[in-house]
Amino acid sequence: MRESVFKTLFQWDFQKDEDLTEIAKQHISSLEDEKLREQAYCYIEGIKRTIESLDEIISKYLQNWTLDRLSVTDRNILRLGTYELLYVEDVPIEVTLDEMIELGKTYGTENSGKFINGVLDRIAKGEAPKEKFDM
Repeated sequence: MRESVFKTLFQWDFQKDEDLTEIAKQHISSLEDEKLREQAYCYIEGIKRTIESLDEIISKYLQNWTLDRLSVTDRNILRLGTYELLYVEDVPIEVTLDEMIELGKTYGTENSGKFINGVLDRIAKGEAPKEKFDM
């Protein structure tokens, strides 16, 4: 599910004039499980609604980088991870970090996993709801 959401965000980053929901249909429709498709669409709608806030938060925690200097892969994994850390109540922080690191290792450079882990860890410590630390 996260991989489909990531692929949607990745493609949207290149086609900002296209509707994110329309792009999502291409990637999410391939998910066999209906619950996962619904969850993926919820993520897409949530990210679409909060994209400016997500980008501001990510930018705040980047060290010696700007959002526009990041690779498209890393930028969109960070958006997905930040959204999940801040707005998805039932996913523990460790799960989000592990899943985003794996996406980074799969789709990014050899350093993406470590970079994503460092940024998301700082975001989690500084921004995640207190309840997520007790999961």
